Amino acid sequence: MNYRLIALDVDGTLLNDRYELTERTKRTVRDVHEAGATIVLCTGRSPVNTLPIMEELGLEGTLITHNGAATVLSSDRSVVAECPFEMEQLHPLIRYCREHRVHMDLCTPFNSFVEGAIGETETAMYAKFMLEPSRTDDLARLSVSPVKFTAFADKETMDRVERDWLAMELPLAIIRSGDYFIDVMHPEATKGNSLKRLADSLGIDRSQVMAIGNYFNDVEMIRFAGLGIAMDNSPDGVKEAADAVTASNNEDGVHLALVRHVLEAGELLHTKKD
Repeated sequence: MNYRLIALDVDGTLLNDRYELTERTKRTVRDVHEAGATIVLCTGRSPVNTLPIMEELGLEGTLITHNGAATVLSSDRSVVAECPFEMEQLHPLIRYCREHRVHMDLCTPFNSFVEGAIGETETAMYAKFMLEPSRTDDLARLSVSPVKFTAFADKETMDRVERDWLAMELPLAIIRSGDYFIDVMHPEATKGNSLKRLADSLGIDRSQVMAIGNYFNDVEMIRFAGLGIAMDNSPDGVKEAADAVTASNNEDGVHLALVRHVLEAGELLHTKKD
């Protein structure tokens, strides 16, 4: 077994565009687990809507959620690591979203909150991701320690929001996690940092880590891994950061990558790092 730790992004990677885990991919992930590799789901999702994916795989283990801001054990739902930040740091972004009518939500490891009523588009989005956030009149007045703040809108709006927020030079990380999403987190909260901590805790060298993802929030874990793989549905910048590219999420790209580089490859790996 060349790769002892395998990190899999969920949306756009493990799941197809219908948010389905295909039988072929499910079977292959299980085969890799049974061959001795540790599987970790490494996602922008919360533990709440990541745990059902782990359960569908028939596995227990570690979940790196909220883009690395909260690491959770699926067996007992305990939080083993998190990167919270101060609510006051979000105040300029909350004001921006109110002024520009951009939908926003705020997350602790296991809870999510939205401000006021939400429209049909936002309701459909939460349903698609199996989430039901709590509602509050004023996000800024919540007495919680957030790990992630998210803005959601159409791509053109998100392009503008990203430019505006990066120009603010805030003490938080601004991460584009999808065409329609921007996540705001503690600067140390990345998938790459959390994957490194997990590998270190397991005594696994980065050369024995594989990571597969499809978007810019996956780049740090792709670069950390000994073998970082981008999906074919990834933007060019993500593919350029990877050592190899597999098929798209609608073509069972995770299945194909695991078969090629884990189940069949043995010691014969040919990547850009060779």
